[in-house]
Amino acid sequence: MNMNKNLLVELFVEELPPKALKKLGEVFSQTLLQSLKSHGLASDASSVTSYASPRRLAAQVSSVAAQAADKAQAQKLMPASVGLDASGNATPALLKKLAALGADASVVASLRRESDGKADVLFYDSTAKGATLAEGLQKALEAALAALPIPKVMTYQLADGWTTVNFVRPAHGLVALHGADVVPISLLGLTAGRTTFGHRFEAASASIELEHADSYAQQLETEGAVIASFAARREEIARQLKAAAATAGGNGSAALRAIEDDALLDEVTALVERPNVLIGQFEESFLEVPQECLILTMKANQKYFPLLDGKGKLTNKFLIVSNIRPNDPSNVIEGNERVVRPRLADAKFFFDQDRMKSLADRIPGLAKIVYHNKLGTQGERTQRVCAIASAIGNQLGGAQLGNELARKADQAALLAKADLITDMVGEFPELQGIMGRYYALHDGIAQDVADAIEDHYKPRFAGDSLPRGQVGLVVALADKLETLVGMFGIGQIPTGDKDPFALRRHALGVIRMLSESNLPLTLDQLLETSSLAFKTVTEFKHNGAALTDFIYDRLAGSLREQGYSAQEVDAVISQRPQRLGDIPKRLAAVRAFAALPEAASLAAANKRVSNILKKVEGAVTTQVDENLLTEAAEVALNWSLDDVRQRADIAFDAGDYATSLKALAALKVPVDAFFNDVMVNVDDLKLRNNRLALLANLHEAMNRVADISKLST
Repeated sequence: MNMNKNLLVELFVEELPPKALKKLGEVFSQTLLQSLKSHGLASDASSVTSYASPRRLAAQVSSVAAQAADKAQAQKLMPASVGLDASGNATPALLKKLAALGADASVVASLRRESDGKADVLFYDSTAKGATLAEGLQKALEAALAALPIPKVMTYQLADGWTTVNFVRPAHGLVALHGADVVPISLLGLTAGRTTFGHRFEAASASIELEHADSYAQQLETEGAVIASFAARREEIARQLKAAAATAGGNGSAALRAIEDDALLDEVTALVERPNVLIGQFEESFLEVPQECLILTMKANQKYFPLLDGKGKLTNKFLIVSNIRPNDPSNVIEGNERVVRPRLADAKFFFDQDRMKSLADRIPGLAKIVYHNKLGTQGERTQRVCAIASAIGNQLGGAQLGNELARKADQAALLAKADLITDMVGEFPELQGIMGRYYALHDGIAQDVADAIEDHYKPRFAGDSLPRGQVGLVVALADKLETLVGMFGIGQIPTGDKDPFALRRHALGVIRMLSESNLPLTLDQLLETSSLAFKTVTEFKHNGAALTDFIYDRLAGSLREQGYSAQEVDAVISQRPQRLGDIPKRLAAVRAFAALPEAASLAAANKRVSNILKKVEGAVTTQVDENLLTEAAEVALNWSLDDVRQRADIAFDAGDYATSLKALAALKVPVDAFFNDVMVNVDDLKLRNNRLALLANLHEAMNRVADISKLST
């Protein structure tokens, strides 16, 4: 009887790379499960539990068979005319083929003959014995190791001194238990057993003899002081962080909270096996340094969780996720406080030193930083961004407002990159823009200009906030447009997954700012204005058409992700609307129009009109001579079209796109009658051209808000 039992596999290794551990554990367990299923040892009902700690990758697979079921198989051999002679006896070719399959002449009589449509073919039906667990698990483990997203492979020697193996870290133990039974496999020079190891410092015994596949997590926790599950360990750290923050706040004090950072939480989960959250603190004088600097120092260098007050302001307390639980944690706390102090002192030193020189005085230094070998230095790039920002500032307002906005945008653009050559940003590149704002305020720069220096990088990622003011919007637009226009102008166009200059992200940023802020700027004009800033760059050639396509492609993808249908998006984007802020209203109008009973008929008619006009050689006039309208249906359509266009144009000019589209519903009856009763391509050239002009007017009216033919199925 083939009993299914739970299977446990553990690979015990030296400390794994913390930033990769979560993914390593997930891939190891999932690949193992899928491979066991492919060998018939696990079923669709089987599940896998992943375990990953700094020194182990493990997985428990439920309901695994000791041996896979036998499997019937049919082997196509050769045409019967080749395998059998005139007397029906096996030819040498057939005997050779059978021998290769482990069979002999005794099976010839049982070979199955079946036509493949051209000739009779011989088939050999046999039963393949199911793989044993040892055989299948060996292959499954090898597949799991091959699939691991290892950041960097190590090569090391085994104990024999001769054999070398490759893995992410040296492996020292292998466990494979099917229920309570050891599965005889080997991997990375290790032979499977039931012995594992607990916490490096706090395990009750040097080694742990696992009793059963189902006792793994419990034995590791009770005997080895290890929480094996990555998810459980992460949850425990989060619980302790919350409790420690409450303790740090003290009775009657304002509530404190640990900074929220999923990536940091994942990393510390990968660094400890038995988490113990402790509270540390530093001198309050360090709080004179911008809190972004201190937070980044504590997170990036020490993996601490800074504590914030109820208003989000940094306090002088922080949380340590320790890997040990001593009775007296004071030494651990004091050691961490002693380590973080010089880090914070460095940040204070950088901040004090940087403020001794103004941002304006740093601008000449940008001329020494190469931006791109074809586009010059950061200094030259700054001048281009200034020119674009000034032009946008003038476009956005009239007279005094526009001039003031242009002046401030020019000032912010000029200073925006100056913090790149400060000590603080040199140490922490993540603070670029943030430090520029602090230094600008120290220099007495206006608040909105200082804000723009920080915000010109926004939006930096999906869901990021937009710049907080109009000056910031202008400079952020100018900065991203300079990158897009410049890179496309020298042929640096993203292909496939390759996008080294993050042009897709820059394009989405431009789209979001133009649409969500509803800026009265047209895309073509922005691209043309931006290209003028490159007139002195010898290798630049404006590639506006390709860049326009690129931006609208990003826009279409973004709109589909927001829940609009492909037809709705295509109907609007195919018209290339220049004011991106109008697009949400156009999409809403298309959706409302599609719900009308007349929509399907008009969409089909619009498609028909488009096809007719495409076949016409040369330009089609839109001037209709009413004296040449001879059929009642074309007279009625012309009259109805004049009335509808008047109402639709009024609504369109007012930005009421829904009403503009809905006005088209009145055209259903006259359009249907026209196509039923009127022949367009008549022999009379004047009559034909007049009817084509009428259709051109109809097409123009139907496609002003969106191309409704895209709604036709």
